[in-house]
Amino acid sequence: MARVVAELGRPETAEETAARKAEFSRRYRSSKTFPSLLAAILATLAIMFVVVLGVPRGTPAEAPPIDVTAESSALAADLGRPVIDPAVPDDWRVNAARIEGGSVDAWTISYAPKAERGFLNIAQGFGASESWPAEMLRGATTSATVTIDGIEWAEYSISDAAGAGNISYALATTAGDDRVLVYGTAAPDIAKAAASAVTADIRELREATP
Repeated sequence: MARVVAELGRPETAEETAARKAEFSRRYRSSKTFPSLLAAILATLAIMFVVVLGVPRGTPAEAPPIDVTAESSALAADLGRPVIDPAVPDDWRVNAARIEGGSVDAWTISYAPKAERGFLNIAQGFGASESWPAEMLRGATTSATVTIDGIEWAEYSISDAAGAGNISYALATTAGDDRVLVYGTAAPDIAKAAASAVTADIRELREATP
């Protein structure tokens, strides 16, 4: 039996019944949209919270310190020749110690001296020519010489540090068939201390060369 609609005063037609049901369904679905969306967001946040809590915490383990003496001794044994082992202060942190390629191979140790923001490299260029320091310093020229522990070093005071690979000061000297280069952004007095740290090595290299 058809439903009597008070507003119409007569039973509604099949079309009116279908339209009424469709409108009711539309309103029902519309009323459910926001709560459903809110519930979905809250569920997602809860899952994320659980995942975050489940991630292990803690400070990553520090890399083991580099033993320059052990590394240089092993390299000297492999090459059958003296290799520098700088006697720098114990509080200078070693960032790297490796062979670096280029026009010549160079045994290079990178330091971060205490209380210094910059870095300091000490490199031994194997069989390096007179032009090698300038190559490493991107064309910088020597400005003077300085004698440290009886050894004469070419001194480079670099005004355009950016143009020289962020290097502001350097020292270079011969060591037998090799050349030793001290360079970086540390203050000149720190670089000179590093040069002093390889005095014994330089003398050994010079004495080992006929």
